[in-house]
Amino acid sequence: MSFPPVLDPSKIGEYPALAKAGGGYVWDEVLEYRVWCHPERGAPDEEDGSDYYYAFDNFDEADAFARENAGTDKPLALILQREYIDEPEVGQYAHVREERITEWPIPFLSRPKRDALTIPEFFAEDAPAIRLDILRGLAPRPSGGV
Repeated sequence: MSFPPVLDPSKIGEYPALAKAGGGYVWDEVLEYRVWCHPERGAPDEEDGSDYYYAFDNFDEADAFARENAGTDKPLALILQREYIDEPEVGQYAHVREERITEWPIPFLSRPKRDALTIPEFFAEDAPAIRLDILRGLAPRPSGGV
């Protein structure tokens, strides 16, 4: 898999450490790739026993760092969602039109990047029975939109 480039390499490491975790189903931009370090699992204690992360401008460097250093997690992608799909209850979806930053597992980036029609097509009356297949890039996109 080819991993998306970050939006602005000059901002790597400047985003807040606290972010939402996963969710939202769609992504607009990758802001940075992160590797979290855990002193209790063998990472150097650089933050008085607290977990910390290193930020990277590409997946390959983040992945190499994680593989070569003790006490680290697999890389995550810090992503920007300009709008997203919330699922407050299983199978109940809502279109949220606000920005948020969230950390995603890298495999989620295999989903196509959101475009202007992704969310409207997800909610379209002629969407496939398994609507999530639109977001996964596995279903033909409906013609109608909303």
